[in-house]
Amino acid sequence: MATLKARWGKIVRPLIAEHHGRLVKLMGDGVLVEFGSAVDAVQCAITWQEQMAQANGGLPEASWILLRIGINLGDVIIEEGDLFGDGVNVAARLESLAEPGGICLSGSVYDQVKRKLPTDFAALGPQMLKNIAEPVHVYRIRLGNSAKPVTASQVDEPLALPAKPSIAVLPFTNMSQDTEQETFVDGLTEDLITDLSRHSELFVIARHSTFAYKGKAADVRQIARDLGVRYLLEGSARRAAERVRINAQLVDVSSGEHLWAERFDRELEDIFRVQDEVIGRIVEALLGRLVAPPPRIRPTDLRAYDLCVRARALVGRSPEAEREATLLLEQAIALDPGYAEAYRWLAFNLWTTWVHCGGPIEPNRHRAVELAERAVAFDPHDAGSRWVLGLLLAYEGRWSESDAEYATALKLDPNHADAWAMQSELLTYNGQSTAAIEGVQKALRLNPHPAGWYYGIVNLTLLVALASV
Repeated sequence: MATLKARWGKIVRPLIAEHHGRLVKLMGDGVLVEFGSAVDAVQCAITWQEQMAQANGGLPEASWILLRIGINLGDVIIEEGDLFGDGVNVAARLESLAEPGGICLSGSVYDQVKRKLPTDFAALGPQMLKNIAEPVHVYRIRLGNSAKPVTASQVDEPLALPAKPSIAVLPFTNMSQDTEQETFVDGLTEDLITDLSRHSELFVIARHSTFAYKGKAADVRQIARDLGVRYLLEGSARRAAERVRINAQLVDVSSGEHLWAERFDRELEDIFRVQDEVIGRIVEALLGRLVAPPPRIRPTDLRAYDLCVRARALVGRSPEAEREATLLLEQAIALDPGYAEAYRWLAFNLWTTWVHCGGPIEPNRHRAVELAERAVAFDPHDAGSRWVLGLLLAYEGRWSESDAEYATALKLDPNHADAWAMQSELLTYNGQSTAAIEGVQKALRLNPHPAGWYYGIVNLTLLVALASV
């Protein structure tokens, strides 16, 4: 944190001022900046990355700070000095596409600067960005090695393969002409990950890490190496009218062999049966025939499923997104009053609203606990509902009940990285530093490319552990 603050003061702020930018806000380890000129923005970004690399040069690699930068040109809404709108959202999505130490920009920015800056651009083609209706043409700035210091070894040590068969499910490709079906296909991928994770005999990489490769051209061997797995599941899906077509294949990356591949062309109402078949084939290919874990309770109304899939993509994003998620989940529950997952996500969304987004504590706090309890009652075999209830009970000071819910969640799904991470934070508060560190290590191995909030838990856990030495 001290190093990061020093970089803000010595590099970031001076360069913003030099290139006529306006610092809108700092967001933890992120920063939002507005420029009146696309040329100024890109030149600032390039110099920014070069100076960050120079500052990293005298440090051991473990101490480097590598930033990703996304630049977009578009309309924004200014309210009380802050910026809102799709112009900002696209820039945020571009940032997530950039490599560490890299810069990605939209086609609108490229058109403004391509003849004005002596810079090498690489076209990444049209990219579907989350919650953005139309594909965005994306370009990457080739910075050479200037953004990353050269060390004796530029090759990271690969993650050791687990003792169990290890697998990652890559985001399925949306083959529909309708870009609105992107959320449905992402939801299909997430459900396959969830169902695979419930098999304790497998080691399954978390959703956040596999979705880091969405829309990116990458060699499957490199992906498997980055994630530390032997097997990859990849595929595509097309939804049209009341039918769905799914292609899936399981690859042994170590040998390049395709262990299994199949096409499913079914009525849309059979989507959950297809998911079960895919999971069954994968488990049989990797482990042989096993007794399946108790099934999750599926929704009885596909409209409710669609609403829930849309909502879970919004949870935790912003106050506006969370208000929309609440409305969608309430509609899903109205359509299917026994839909456990909808109750669980609504409970978690209400919790994030009052904990992280400044929403009212009551009645959200009381209602969130009630909803999570109903989710567990409707589907006691769903690990997600169990750990959400465990989290909320901890905030109520009901520690023994919270511990019991987390223990059940991780028994039902030992691959649930978020549950391991959140439990570690609670263990830290409860003075159990050793168990907390072990939980964080498990979470990061299951989720090698985690969400930013993981690092807050990691820092808290290590600080408390060091303080107790």
